[in-house]
Amino acid sequence: MSTRALGRTGLEISAVGFGSWVTGGPGLMGWGAQSDDESIAAVHRAVAGGVNWIDTAAVYGFGHAEEVVGRALAALPPADRPLVFTKCGLVWDDRGVERNDLTPESIRRECVASLRRLGVDHLDLYQIHAPDPAGPPVEESWGALLELVREGKVRHVGVSNFDTALLDRCAAVGRVETLQPPLSLVKREAAADVIPWCARNGTGVIVYGPMAAGLLSGTFSAERAAALPDDDWRSRAVEFQPPALHRNLALQEALRPVAARHGVSVGAVAIAWTTAWEGVSAAIVGARTAAQVEGWLPAASLRLTGEDLAEVAEAVRTTGAGSGPVGP
Repeated sequence: MSTRALGRTGLEISAVGFGSWVTGGPGLMGWGAQSDDESIAAVHRAVAGGVNWIDTAAVYGFGHAEEVVGRALAALPPADRPLVFTKCGLVWDDRGVERNDLTPESIRRECVASLRRLGVDHLDLYQIHAPDPAGPPVEESWGALLELVREGKVRHVGVSNFDTALLDRCAAVGRVETLQPPLSLVKREAAADVIPWCARNGTGVIVYGPMAAGLLSGTFSAERAAALPDDDWRSRAVEFQPPALHRNLALQEALRPVAARHGVSVGAVAIAWTTAWEGVSAAIVGARTAAQVEGWLPAASLRLTGEDLAEVAEAVRTTGAGSGPVGP
């Protein structure tokens, strides 16, 4: 599997990484019931296929995803273990109530807890999960992450879901090494502002949601949307409800000719579209099972042609799905 430079971090990462949001299981922002054993098997299949990094977060399953990732890492020989990226800033109480906390004290506590759950002595990338307008100045939070680097607990630091104004403020304190924004054919706004910012500033970009939470996997349907359980966040999401759902499913169908030309899944085309953008280092892709990993691994080596990208752009315009720039 080919690798790409992650900004100026010095890390060379596979074009796709394993995303563990679903690994956390059910909850307010969970994905419904999930087998830990199947999650571990999916991680191992991804690593065997050349994926060399995992993205997780403390809040996924309120620590559960990190614990499962830790079990998956422990079962691998040390030389085979992937890089570990996680996130801070979203915390919870004993009732499972989630809230922002980007105070330096909380960030330090979260880091220690994540190291313990993951069973590692350092984090390869530590990211602020989301901004908190009501919290401390972002400069204080960013400074706390930079201090963790100086202490050796963290190798590199980045942010997730930040806009250009916040990126500018962080950069004034210390270089922003990475950004994690949403990007898919359904959610394209990041391609208009934060990704170009990163390209100009040498900041690595790992995008999340490239298959639009399964809508562009090639296997989604209106029937599946209607059957989503209450403990799956997608059951409440606008993009999974008519009329947006109908436009998104039409876009999924429009990707099939491109997928057929390359002999890959529709999901692989959707993922490769995100990594075709200038400034994007790689894409985070989730999976419930090893079989799902098999379906998207080819995205790592798929290079869409100009003809492919033009066809996809026309499909976006015709279906009216999503918003933002229609193609690189």
